[in-house]
Amino acid sequence: MTVPARDDLPFDDLTDFENADRGFIAALDPPVITDAEAQIVYDGNAYAFLDEDCPDTAHPSLWRQSQLCARHGLYEVTEGVYQVRGLDLSNMTLVEGKHGVIVIDPLISAECAAAALGLYHEHRGSRPVTGLVYTHSHVDHFGGARGVVAHGSESGLPVLAPEGFLEHAVSESVFAGNAMLRRSAFMYGSRLPRAPRGQIGTGLGTITSTGTVTLIAPNVDITRTGQEETVDGVRFVFQLTPGTEAPAEMNFLLPEQRALCVAENASHTLHNVLTLRGAPVRDAHVWARYLDETIDVFGDTYDVAFASHHWPIWGRANVVRFLGEQRDLYAYLHDQTLRMLNRGLTGTEIAEELLLPPALERAWHARGYYGSVSHNVKAVYQRYMGWYDGNPAHLWEHPPVELGRRYVELAGGQTETLVKARAYIDAGDLRFAATLLNHLVFADPSNNAAKDTLAGVYERLGYGAENGTWRNAYLTAALELRAGTADIPVDTTSPELTSALTVSMLLDSLAVRIEGPRAWNEHLTLDLVVIDEQRRHRVNLHNGALTHRAMPVHHTPKPHADLTLTLTRPELLGVVTGRGLAGIESDGDTTVLARLLSYVSEPDKAFPIVTP
Repeated sequence: MTVPARDDLPFDDLTDFENADRGFIAALDPPVITDAEAQIVYDGNAYAFLDEDCPDTAHPSLWRQSQLCARHGLYEVTEGVYQVRGLDLSNMTLVEGKHGVIVIDPLISAECAAAALGLYHEHRGSRPVTGLVYTHSHVDHFGGARGVVAHGSESGLPVLAPEGFLEHAVSESVFAGNAMLRRSAFMYGSRLPRAPRGQIGTGLGTITSTGTVTLIAPNVDITRTGQEETVDGVRFVFQLTPGTEAPAEMNFLLPEQRALCVAENASHTLHNVLTLRGAPVRDAHVWARYLDETIDVFGDTYDVAFASHHWPIWGRANVVRFLGEQRDLYAYLHDQTLRMLNRGLTGTEIAEELLLPPALERAWHARGYYGSVSHNVKAVYQRYMGWYDGNPAHLWEHPPVELGRRYVELAGGQTETLVKARAYIDAGDLRFAATLLNHLVFADPSNNAAKDTLAGVYERLGYGAENGTWRNAYLTAALELRAGTADIPVDTTSPELTSALTVSMLLDSLAVRIEGPRAWNEHLTLDLVVIDEQRRHRVNLHNGALTHRAMPVHHTPKPHADLTLTLTRPELLGVVTGRGLAGIESDGDTTVLARLLSYVSEPDKAFPIVTP
């Protein structure tokens, strides 16, 4: 990753600091949030060290961004529109209506959302929550819902979200959720100390909270651009932006307040086309096109723009310039990657060659604090070309352990490999030193000298990284090489998310956990008659693969199932989580269920990443 010299960036431009402080009303004192067991789920005090000058263990540009992200409290955006920032990774926005307050994006966890709402109540009065809006389908924008709307009080409450929200919100946390969560520990640096030599932020915010993840299902779908909804007397005009930063996402205008919400489609950072934790590759071309549409659709109807992260921008001309540069950023990355791949360059080669235009290179909001030019270019390449770069040498390479053993053999053995790696370190080639040492560690993970030397390389790479997630990944790798793995501190697959799974999604979640080789010789058929859906689901386990199809409830396919269960969707959830068949109507061989569930494996929440 190219790291610019300090003099190449406009550090004397303090506009972002002025905007981040504008409208400040009060801070949560202390900014420490705990759960029902008095365990800390978010600690804003841990970032007090950012008040100091940048040390030599951090990139000055990332330090500046972290200082901005660590600001916390209740802020006025414009009359009737407020934000609580810095009490989780994301922002919670509150819009005052006729009878209460509408909450937009209630953070990750219920505890943080409750604290944010409490801070608002303390300074704006105890207004009831009269509406809930989710701008998109990522957990940091809905997980705290129960912190602002208690169980049993959601009756009649409008909950607005873009079309497809529920499916994407739930599926991302379930299907590949364990692997994503494990990699998130590297991306967000959750195991690292909050310190100048540790985690100083993520570029998008400080860090993810570790409280209770919840979900209240939407009851008002936003299905088209231009759709208007009035909530508690407040008029919303929506722009649907699917396939941008999230598969289900939307911007909206508050016409009377002349305020534009751009969700997470435009941030004070280059965002991710593909996150380091993993996700479907986003479409940078569509992303740019929707930002262009935002500029056009809303015209001159706003005076301020705010988002789900970072701080607002005031003045329409400033907003248009910001949105235009963000548009050009994603369009340039997309188009130039395609131009260069059509010249025959691979994703890795393009990432080394592609440079941003000078105007974008010097724009603070286009810096790679969260996404990076390097890994975004590779993501664009992956979207169009896949993992294979066309060179048959890369078509059938050995896996990491076998590859590592052969590299070490070529280098003259473990001792000689370590000597050569240290020579690359002394020459300042940390990137190849990391590659070589990684091969040595995978060839022999008991070689503590190799692990410690590689950890030192990762630390130096982390301290020099402008990108917050790269820094966290490098420093977490160093920590795990020295201290081993640890359980993931938070699980986003909460009961409310799981209960929101459709029957098909629930069965898919079982299918991806079937231990195929053990089930090769099993053949069973299960029918699920789901009363509240009035659907029959035929489930087959054959050749180690679990498949299923839905049909009308009265249709009975041939051959007859080995077991038929008649039950509700909540009862089905209980059945597949091991609560048994008590009270469930069954017909056939009830051992079929136990046989099926016996092949379902549990994921390893602390699988190794930087060792075999």
